[in-house]
Amino acid sequence: MGFFSKILDKLGFDAGAGKVEEMLNTPIPTRAEAIAAAAARSSGAGPASPQPISEVDVVAQLEAKAAANSQKLNWRTSIVDLLKLLDIDSSLDARKELAKELGAPAELMGDSAKMNMWLHKTVLGKLAANGGNVPAELLD
Repeated sequence: MGFFSKILDKLGFDAGAGKVEEMLNTPIPTRAEAIAAAAARSSGAGPASPQPISEVDVVAQLEAKAAANSQKLNWRTSIVDLLKLLDIDSSLDARKELAKELGAPAELMGDSAKMNMWLHKTVLGKLAANGGNVPAELLD
């Protein structure tokens, strides 16, 4: 099981065998697309065609986990904290493996700070692209 599938599993995404690869290849929505999708959800209007998977309230789950955790973890800005909240290995080696799985540019792999920022944005973007309720401001 790859690292991204562990994240999906911990958040309750329906990502059975074969779906994870498809989810990895789903394009990340732009901020404008995320804002439009959020507006459609809140107004009850939605796309004409059904979504491939049901929506997962990522924010509610992570906020609940953060409230129950004795550590002050800021999943909104830190990939390390996000992984810790999900009880997934957050070591540098694990993050490098996740970065490779998500297709990080090679030049980021030698700079852990830049890789972490890219990882955080990409993980949240992939969650949003695959039915996760992720606010647009977290996708910048």
